[in-house]
Amino acid sequence: MRLTGHLVGLLKAYMVDLVEQARQEAQAHESFGFTQAPYRPDQALSDLLAILDDRIESEGIQVGLPEGFLHQMWTVCNEAQTHIREQVWLESGIAQDAASKARTREMTYRALLNYIENQAD
Repeated sequence: MRLTGHLVGLLKAYMVDLVEQARQEAQAHESFGFTQAPYRPDQALSDLLAILDDRIESEGIQVGLPEGFLHQMWTVCNEAQTHIREQVWLESGIAQDAASKARTREMTYRALLNYIENQAD
């Protein structure tokens, strides 16, 4: 899948929003003494697709999201699952700590962007 710089920029902005949201959730949970449940890369991808769906409905044309983009991203995310799972597992193993929701999202989205970049070559 070939993405324009504009679309990659929008994806990165949405990814940053989701990571920040996870950080804020963690702070809220900690302040009430709750621990977060384990969070997996497939959940991070589902969250990304959900925010894309929402943003396409609310601002798609205005920000330049093409028709069919959600379906394209769903296909790419589906194809990239194994690559992403392996990358996140490797990166988590190097860090030697339990990955938070925000950290899992960061690693997942970095692996997804890497996958997209490699597919474009």
